[in-house]
Amino acid sequence: MKSASTTCGPHRARKRFGQHFLAEPAIIDAIVRAIQPVPGDAMIEIGPGLAALTQPLVERLGHLTVIELDRDLAARLRAHRQLSVIESDVLRVDFAQLAKDGLHGRPPQRLRIVGNLPYNISSPILFHLLADAHHVIDQHFMLQKEVIDRMVARPSTAEYGRLSVMLQWRYDMVNVLHVPPESFDPPPRVDSAVVRMVPLSHPPSLRPGVLERLVRSAFSQRRKLLRHSLGKWLDEQGFSGSFDLQRRAEEVPVEEYVGLAETLSV
Repeated sequence: MKSASTTCGPHRARKRFGQHFLAEPAIIDAIVRAIQPVPGDAMIEIGPGLAALTQPLVERLGHLTVIELDRDLAARLRAHRQLSVIESDVLRVDFAQLAKDGLHGRPPQRLRIVGNLPYNISSPILFHLLADAHHVIDQHFMLQKEVIDRMVARPSTAEYGRLSVMLQWRYDMVNVLHVPPESFDPPPRVDSAVVRMVPLSHPPSLRPGVLERLVRSAFSQRRKLLRHSLGKWLDEQGFSGSFDLQRRAEEVPVEEYVGLAETLSV
């Protein structure tokens, strides 16, 4: 399969879609090796763009489903018989239904999801996928390095926050690759990285909405002790248990937030 960029005229990156096209062969090869695609994988690529990553993936998979919002790029991608193109905003895509329906005429199976996510909506995409994590084998995403630093951050660090807790309760995550700005066309003004996200096989039994409200409250005043923020929220919930509120939000490990959410989810 030829790269989509070679089958049509040049495509100009569109700011409103946050487009930065990966163009460095060594980085592309490193990403593919990190993903380790094999024939039969039910893989979906978000934001294939000019098919720089799409081409080596489909060569190994045989068939690939891609999600592309830009209608001009979607038209280019449809020219390739080995691609199934979903022209849509990824935030409107029902990944659970795709897994249940099966890709490329195959039986239902869990998904492998990859992509160079638009930096301007990366967090909404991650939270959108969170709800369907039980239908996913793994996820490999290129994101702004600063975002990945927050995703994998440990407690008592400046990067540790709401995003850290809301993803770490459900995924095992590793920063697998640094991607410098010159790897893209046009180059972004920030460094990028690739993260591997593997859903936990036995996630905690809690209501995600409870954890989300709890964590949002805790980090609403992260410079103050939790008794000023989370403490008031717990009082409103009628919580009568024990939880150390003489700490700042960033000092509390993920497992303690999860344990509190489990208690409140009963």
